[in-house]
Amino acid sequence: MIAEIRNKFNTQFTEEKYKAFIEELHSQYFGALEFRVAETPIFVDKFFTKKMLDTCENIIDVITGYNFKTLTSHAIPGNVRVPNEQDHCHFIAFDFGICENEAGELEPQLIEMQGFPSLFAYEVYLDITLRKHFEIPENYSAYLNGLDEKSYLSLLKEIIVGNNHSENIILLEVLPHQQKTRIDFYLTEAYLGIPVVCVSELIKEGKKIFYTRNNRKIEVTRIYNRVIFDDLQKQSTEIQEKGKMLLEELDVEWITHPNWFYRISKYTLPFINHPNVPYTRFLNEIKEIPEDLENYVLKPLFSFAGQGVIIDVTKNDFDNVPDPENWILQQKVKYADVIPTPDGHAKAEIRIFYFWKEGDTRPIATNNLARLSKGKMIGVRYNQDKKWVGGTTAYFEQ
Repeated sequence: MIAEIRNKFNTQFTEEKYKAFIEELHSQYFGALEFRVAETPIFVDKFFTKKMLDTCENIIDVITGYNFKTLTSHAIPGNVRVPNEQDHCHFIAFDFGICENEAGELEPQLIEMQGFPSLFAYEVYLDITLRKHFEIPENYSAYLNGLDEKSYLSLLKEIIVGNNHSENIILLEVLPHQQKTRIDFYLTEAYLGIPVVCVSELIKEGKKIFYTRNNRKIEVTRIYNRVIFDDLQKQSTEIQEKGKMLLEELDVEWITHPNWFYRISKYTLPFINHPNVPYTRFLNEIKEIPEDLENYVLKPLFSFAGQGVIIDVTKNDFDNVPDPENWILQQKVKYADVIPTPDGHAKAEIRIFYFWKEGDTRPIATNNLARLSKGKMIGVRYNQDKKWVGGTTAYFEQ
């Protein structure tokens, strides 16, 4: 996106540097990094960064509105509604595609958002490792709002741990040691001192839950939640039965409460009116099917990781959706071929992290992750056997 920096990076790049970089990324938790890491970060100028953040702030105006919970009252499926929802969501992520408008100018377009954690710890480790192996300009940072590694981790710890004993706080996931993002779990444990616990390990006694370590039964008072209920419902009967306790009244505090995964999601998009948010409507509210369906995508509300998305939409797709209230029709955006690489240009997405600590009226932008793609969509299944694609970070001009 910034020609001078991009040309310099590409010129100085070697496969030997990349190999050493990847080897170091793997070295701390060997075998835990299963997703592909791209050969390059993204360099973003102040103007484009401001466009993304202004869009985020506009959406946060909606999220902090007095009627947001009313607007999203039907967002949470009845079979996964969890009691004791807090007043706000501790973590929000906004996914922007780097797109091209009709004038040929680069602009961010919101693709999705989620009231759920992301790779908050891994991105710290990635930034440190990138800077060891590649030349990153000093006036570019992966962090936002003046944060750095130390202040970012301090804020993350304040939100997740607070004044609690770290052994009473767990990072909860379904089969965490089998997840492709498990390197983030291990780094969270290293940075914050909280254990990684599987749903299957939980013990319920009345309204209290426990886990065991070294033959000690330890009470859980706070859950840093990484469980996606869609994933939980696809597990064995034994794990599903164990997971049902999470839907009960428990003496625990959620960071972030599971209901926010549904409130701040694709479900929120139809309520946003902003030039950097593609036109989106609930499928059941569309009275007339657009004639230019090639310019739209169909997305199921309650899925994750791009599953179920229909890119090449036809009228038959409309007719074959049995539950149109659980789908959205979203206008397509044109991803820009924005990152020149040795074997063609790559498309890119940037996910902006927002953290919301207790006592604050709004969340703040803190950090990011980015992804490069040469396929139809961003994601592993669209980028098999390609190079200069995969997960990375964005560096923002300061």
